[in-house]
Amino acid sequence: MSDIRDFESLRRAMAENGEQPEGPARNARAELLLAEAEKLNIPLAVIEALGHQLKVYNYSSEKDKMFVPFARLLRMWDERPGDFDEYETHSLHWVFKWMSAGMLDQPHVPLASVEKWLGEMEHRYRLAGHSERAVRSAEFSVAAHVGDVPRAERAFAAWLAADRDSMADCHACELHGQGWWQAERGRDVEALRLWAPVLEGDYTCAHEPHTVLASSLLPLLRLGRVEEARANHLRGFRLVRPMESMRGAYADHVEFCALTGNEARGLELLAERPAYFTDDGHPRSKLEFLGVVVLLMERLAELGLGGQRVPGPAGREWTAADLAAHARGEALALAARFDERNGTAHVSERARARMGQRPLLERLPLGVRAVRPPTTVSAPPPAVVQEVAASDLPALLAEARRLSDTLQPDAVEAWAAVARAAEGAEGVVLDARDRAEIAEHEAIALGPRGAETFERAAELYAEGDDPGEALAARARGAFVRALAGGDVEEALAAVAGPYDGVLALYAEGGTEVRQVAGVLMARARILMRRVHEADGSLEETVLAEAEAAVRELLALVDGRTGDDVRLTARVAEGHAMLGELAVHSGDVEAGAELFARAAAEFTGAELPWFAVEYEARLAGLAHHLGDMVEAERALRAALEHGGPYLEPVGRAQLHLQLAEVVGGRGEADEAAEHALEAAHWADEAGEGPTFGAWARHQLGGYLVRQGRWAEAAEVLESALADLRAETHGDGAVVQTQWWLGDCLSELGEHRDAAERRLQAAEIARHWPEQHDHATLAHLAAESLGQAGLHEDADQAYARAGELWRGMGNVHGLVRSQRARAWLALRKEGGTEGARALMTSAVEECADALAVAEEEEERLRLVAELGHTHRQFGDLLARSASEDADDDSIRDTLEEALAQVAEAVAVFVALDDDALHARTGAELAAGWLETDLGRPAQAAARARAVLRAYAEAADEDEEDETVRGRRVEAEQLLQVAEEQKDR
Repeated sequence: MSDIRDFESLRRAMAENGEQPEGPARNARAELLLAEAEKLNIPLAVIEALGHQLKVYNYSSEKDKMFVPFARLLRMWDERPGDFDEYETHSLHWVFKWMSAGMLDQPHVPLASVEKWLGEMEHRYRLAGHSERAVRSAEFSVAAHVGDVPRAERAFAAWLAADRDSMADCHACELHGQGWWQAERGRDVEALRLWAPVLEGDYTCAHEPHTVLASSLLPLLRLGRVEEARANHLRGFRLVRPMESMRGAYADHVEFCALTGNEARGLELLAERPAYFTDDGHPRSKLEFLGVVVLLMERLAELGLGGQRVPGPAGREWTAADLAAHARGEALALAARFDERNGTAHVSERARARMGQRPLLERLPLGVRAVRPPTTVSAPPPAVVQEVAASDLPALLAEARRLSDTLQPDAVEAWAAVARAAEGAEGVVLDARDRAEIAEHEAIALGPRGAETFERAAELYAEGDDPGEALAARARGAFVRALAGGDVEEALAAVAGPYDGVLALYAEGGTEVRQVAGVLMARARILMRRVHEADGSLEETVLAEAEAAVRELLALVDGRTGDDVRLTARVAEGHAMLGELAVHSGDVEAGAELFARAAAEFTGAELPWFAVEYEARLAGLAHHLGDMVEAERALRAALEHGGPYLEPVGRAQLHLQLAEVVGGRGEADEAAEHALEAAHWADEAGEGPTFGAWARHQLGGYLVRQGRWAEAAEVLESALADLRAETHGDGAVVQTQWWLGDCLSELGEHRDAAERRLQAAEIARHWPEQHDHATLAHLAAESLGQAGLHEDADQAYARAGELWRGMGNVHGLVRSQRARAWLALRKEGGTEGARALMTSAVEECADALAVAEEEEERLRLVAELGHTHRQFGDLLARSASEDADDDSIRDTLEEALAQVAEAVAVFVALDDDALHARTGAELAAGWLETDLGRPAQAAARARAVLRAYAEAADEDEEDETVRGRRVEAEQLLQVAEEQKDR
C-alpha cells in the first residue's frame, strides 16, 4: 500500500477500488485503505475511508460487516461533527437507511433493536431538517417483513405523502419498492405501471433497472405477457450476473426458469454462483436463493430427474433430490430464525409458498443455449389407445382398423394397443387377418428395420386368404430394404415378383385396386430412391423409368378413388413424385405446381399432416423462383398442417425458413419469433450445437435490427458457444461477432466490444475481399477509444487506414485519420501530430476529388472534404490551450475559423443535400467569431442559419435538428448583440 502518500492518492485509490467488481477482494482492499487513511492523521481521510468501506460492504455478500464502520462514523459525528464536510455529512445520514435495512436482514438482531434504530433515524433526520419520507419507507420495510399489513399500508401511504428531499431514495429504487408491494398484494397491473419508467430507462441507478427487471418476471407471466417476461429475463440477468450483491434478484431469475420449463438454464445459473449456496453475510437473500433452489430441484424430481447430478454447495456431489431436501431444511431453519425474531410466522409462510409454486408455463423458449433435461415421466398415450379391458378387444380392433383405413397418425399405436390387449387376454385367439395387420403396423413403426416384419405380415395375409395384401406387404418390405441402405437394384429385383403377381391377380379379379396400388407405389418409391441416390447428372433412363412407374400408378387409381382416402393419398403422392422428377429435369415451375397440387389433394382428403413435406418443398422452390408470397404461404401452411405430428427438427427447419422469408420483407419482430421457435425446437431435437446455433445466430440478428441490444447480446453469446467455422461457415462466426460487438457497444461495454470486433477482424483478415476486415478493424478502434485504451485505438485505426488505402477507399482512410488526430490531441504535446493527421486527411480528400469521374462519387467526396474541414476546425479550437499567451490562442482560433469557414463553403456547393451540415458549420464559425471579438460577423452567420430554415417545409417544423439549429442561432444572435453593446 506504499502508493498511498497523501489524501489525494488515498482518494484516487478509493475511486479505483470502487470501480472493481463487487466481492470480498474489493472489500479487503477497502479495509487496507482504511488502515492507510489512519496513518495520514487527517480526520476527514478516515471518515471518507470508513464511508468507502461501508459502501463496498453494502454492495457485496458481506453486508453484515457494515455495522462496525457505521458505529464508528456515528461516534465520530457525535464527538466532532466539524470534521465532516458537506458531502460526508450527507452520506452519514444517507446510510442510516442502509443500517435499517441491514438490521432487518440479520435475524440475530432483535426486532426491538430494529424499532429503536428506526426511532433514532427519525430523530436524527428531524434534527437535520430532513423529510420523513425515507423514515416512513424504512418503517414500511419493517412492517412488510414481519407481515403486519395494516401498519405496512399506513407507512406506505405516509411514505408517498411525504416530500421528496435529498435523503429520499432515487426515483428508480423508490418505484421498485412501491411496485414490489403492489405485486405482493396481488396487484400486478399496478406494479408494472409503477415500474414502467424504470423498465423504459427513464430512471436508473447502480442497481436499477436490475431489480425491477427481476421483480417484473412473475407478474408478467401471471398476466400472460410472456414476450416481455422473456425479454426482461435476458436483459435483467445480463445486468445481475456480474454483481455479487444481487443474490435476491439472481434468485428471481432462477425462479423464472423453474416456472417456465427452462430447468436446464436454471441449473446453469446455479452453477455460475456456487458461493450463493453458503455465503452467510446476508441471511435474507440466502433464504430467497435457497427457496428457489428447492423449487427448481423439486421440479426436476417431478419430471423424473431426482437422481440427476446438479450443482450445489462445495464439498460433495449432489443429486436433485438430495439438494432439494438439503436446501429445504436450510431455508426453513433460516425462515424460522426470522420468525422467532419477528414474533410471526410470515417469513416461513412466504418461503413455503415460494417453494410450492406450480409452473406457470410448460415451456417458454428463451433463444439461448440450454438443452432441457430428458424426462422419465412418460406422456399419456393418445386418447384412442387409453387402457382398455381385454373384453373390449373387438372395440379396439374396430377403432384400430378405422384409424388405419383413414391413414390417421395414431393408427400404429392403436394396433400396438390391440396386440397388448390380445396378449393379455386369456383364451382369445386373433384370426390371421388381424395378426397380419398387427404385424404390418409393427413393421411400419420399425421403419428401415421393418423388412422381416413385413415378410411375416405377408405370410399372415396369405394364411388369411388375402393374396393381394400379401403381395403388397412384400412390396413394402422391398422398399424398406432400400431405405435401410440396401442396394436399390436388389430392392427392384425383390419387388419384381410382387409386381408381376399382383397385376396378374388383378387381371383375374383376385384382388382390388387398393392392393395393386400398394405394390405399384412401393415400386415407384424404389425407383424414386434410385433417382435420389444418383450422383451428379442423371441418366435419362433413370428418370424415365421412375416417371413411367408413377404414371402407371396414377393411370390405375385416377377416377377410382371414391371415398377411399388411401387411394386419394396414392394419387397425391404420385403427383408429388412427378413434381420431384420435374425438378430433377430442370423444370422448377412445373415441380412447384405439382407439389402444390399434391399438398392440396392431401388437405382436401383431410390428411393435412401428409401435405407438410410437399408444402416445405414448394416453399423452397417458390423461394428459388423469387415468389416470396407463395413461399411464405406454403411455410405457414406446413406449420399449421403439421400440428402436433411434426418432429422437432422439422418444426425447427420450417420456423427458421419462415423467419428468413418474413425477415426478408422487413418484419424483424415476427422473424425473431420464428427464429426463437427454431432455436427451441432444434434444442428439443438434440440439434442445439448445429442447427440450434444457426437459429440463435439468426435470432440475434433480428433482435439487433430491433435495437434490443441486451437480449441480442445474450442470444449471440449463446450462439458463439456452438458456432464453428467448419460447420456453419466462418462468415456466420464473423457476423455473429460483429453483431455482438455492436450490442456491447450500445450497452457501453466498450472493452468487450473491441475484443469481439478484433476477433472477427482476425478471421476476416484471411478473406480475399478485405472490406469486412477493414470495417471491423475500424469499429474495433472506435471501441478501444471509447474504452479509454487510446494507444491501442490509435494502432487499430492505423491498421484500418492501411487497409482502406490498399482498397482505394478514401472515405474509410480519411475517417481513420480524423479519428487518429483526435486521439493524438489527447496526448501531452500531441497537437502537432493531430494537425498533421488532419492535414493529411484534407489532402487525401482533395487528391481523390481531383481524379474522381463519376458524379455520385464526386459528391460523396465533397461531403467528406467538408466534414474534414469542419473537424479540423473543431480540433484546432479544442487545441487552443488556456495556458498559452493571448496572441497564440488568437492565432489558433483564426486557423480554426478558417477551416470551419472552408467547411461552410464546401457544404454550400452541395445545396440542400448538406443543409444541416452547412448550418452546423455556420454556427460553429459564428461562435468562433464571438471568441475572436467579432459580434457583427457572428450575428451575420446566425442570420444566415435562420434564413436557411425560413423556407422549411411544414414537416421540417417537427424535425429535431431544425428546431435545435434555430434555437442555437437565436442564442448566438443574442450573444453577438450583447457583445456589441459592451
